[in-house]
Amino acid sequence: MASKSSHSSDRKNVVGERIRAVRLSSRPAVTQTALSARLATAGITIDQSAIARIESGSRGISDVEVIAIARALRVGVNELFPKD
Repeated sequence: MASKSSHSSDRKNVVGERIRAVRLSSRPAVTQTALSARLATAGITIDQSAIARIESGSRGISDVEVIAIARALRVGVNELFPKD
């Protein structure tokens, strides 16, 4: 059986906390609504409430969505994954 990480087993993704941190550290900070709009221009439909759920870990996220969010936030995909 695989060992559990330091993240709660209830989390449905490992990138949500980093997405929030990167989004808020942008200058100017990117709102969830603005991120949703950027994704929409790339053909990815994730509304503001879904972004909130991703960031809180209560919604899963596909690899395609991770790539799109990284592009929308103008960072590499690796920046969205925890360092530890």
